[in-house]
Amino acid sequence: MSEVPLALLLLRASRWFDARLLERLRFRGWPALSPAQSLVFAHLSEGHLAPAQLARRLGTSRQATHQLLQGLVEMGLLEIAADPARRGGRLVVLTPAGHGIARDAAAVLADLETTFGADRSRQLRALLEDTAGAGGG
Repeated sequence: MSEVPLALLLLRASRWFDARLLERLRFRGWPALSPAQSLVFAHLSEGHLAPAQLARRLGTSRQATHQLLQGLVEMGLLEIAADPARRGGRLVVLTPAGHGIARDAAAVLADLETTFGADRSRQLRALLEDTAGAGGG
């Protein structure tokens, strides 16, 4: 029997983390998010992003990204604001509620990492950071 490809194992692990995250956020009283919506928050770790840049990072069309963002705006988690650095530019920014769910998500993800143990989590993080530094991210 052949080994399961590493890429598939990483994809399954990512989906496991995301499913547990969404489940626990819901338990904490946050609105139900889709996996695609949770990815938006992962890319907003810097605080704000232009919608077109977010679409590129998500690997989706601008139209699909706009629909995704609209749902999060309607939930009160994001807003689309004027970009002070670009005339006519727009930025996706977290609302106070968006900052709240992002803080809770960070706490949930940190807790989920403990399932691997501190040493294994550090090793995995180092391996993945090396890969991202080699042009993977």
